[in-house]
Amino acid sequence: MLSVKENQRLTQVGPGTPMGDLMRRYWHPIGASAELDQEPTKSVRLLGESLVLYKDRSGVLGLIQESCPHRRVNLLYGIPEQRGLRCPYHGWLFDESGRCLEMPAEAPDSTFKDRVTVVAYPVQELGGLVFAYLGPEPAPLLPRWDMLVDDNFEKEIGLEVLDCNWLQCMENSVDPVHTEWLHGWLTVYGLERLGKTPPPPPEGQPLVARHLRIGFDRFEYGIIKRRILEGQTEENDDWAAGHPILFPNILKVGTGRRYNFQFRTPMDDTHTLHIGYFAVRPEPGKEAPKQERIPFRSMPARDEVTGRFRIEANVNFAQDVMAWITQGPVAPRHLERLAESDKGIILYRRLLMEQMAIVQDGGEPMNVFRDAAANQVIEIATEGKQFMTLPSDNLVRTGLVEREEGSAYYQAGKPR
Repeated sequence: MLSVKENQRLTQVGPGTPMGDLMRRYWHPIGASAELDQEPTKSVRLLGESLVLYKDRSGVLGLIQESCPHRRVNLLYGIPEQRGLRCPYHGWLFDESGRCLEMPAEAPDSTFKDRVTVVAYPVQELGGLVFAYLGPEPAPLLPRWDMLVDDNFEKEIGLEVLDCNWLQCMENSVDPVHTEWLHGWLTVYGLERLGKTPPPPPEGQPLVARHLRIGFDRFEYGIIKRRILEGQTEENDDWAAGHPILFPNILKVGTGRRYNFQFRTPMDDTHTLHIGYFAVRPEPGKEAPKQERIPFRSMPARDEVTGRFRIEANVNFAQDVMAWITQGPVAPRHLERLAESDKGIILYRRLLMEQMAIVQDGGEPMNVFRDAAANQVIEIATEGKQFMTLPSDNLVRTGLVEREEGSAYYQAGKPR
């Protein structure tokens, strides 16, 4: 277990905190590019700071402080101009660098505007996402992770704000055994409660496979987790290839033609922007349809009527989200009792502590990229088709995921 103080070091992300300083060395996704096609301004909470993302009429993106420095009006309601965003209250105009360009009510020869600025941060678009960097200059390169730059996918973006600290989401990713219960037996129970029978597993396989062995290795970009299930050996991809966690806050999942990134963006100490970046390979010999804009959708995990988590299936990561949020806004890790099967969580926490110390000593943490030649495409291998057999893999046969059938990601999973 961790002490209260150690838990605070790992979970507090505001300015001046050790984890906040580490997280400010990275680019973080703050939304989908297509969101700004619908509304040219978006409220952003990132690493404890309240900001406004906007797209001006020339298509330039800016990320600036939420409050106008004049009378503190929220710039979310600002007017996008050909260049910059204009405060709706008195017309002060700010560009993406934070400079004040105009103060309409002041004298034409006034130089006051030249002495007024707002906090502004760099933003970039990649793969249909908008990324922001809040750290010291010079900013590193935005990592070109493979799926973000590979156009031979049909892609979709899911967004949801979670009422919990980002670390609860990430520790789930280095906990392979939870899949057996949270996504296996809980799904069986959920089907039972609905009066439905779980679809039978392939012949000779158990309904939910037990974990026989788990392992973890550090690698260039983070941690590889491995597992051997009933009926598997070390030759199976779950062990031989493993499953990558990209430091500090990205999970990559891949099996068959379906892949996803899960970004856990720390908004503040008690809220996380969870982004699912879904990608589907076309069938062999075909090309993915051209997407002018990658579509986005919300990923609600709760039933709209009852407010309960939809734990009968892991649609929209509902089972995971239940586990993350019900630990509390910040999990009380000083009360937990870790076991041998939690060694991945222990490894990840040690890695976080190590990288925080590097930053505090003036060094540069892992996964900060500055070599453009090495950043063209960062390939991250994942396990292949030999993946865990769970009832949730076949829930389309029960009708439990009908609400998601418009999604390209879930369409690819439907039985042909």
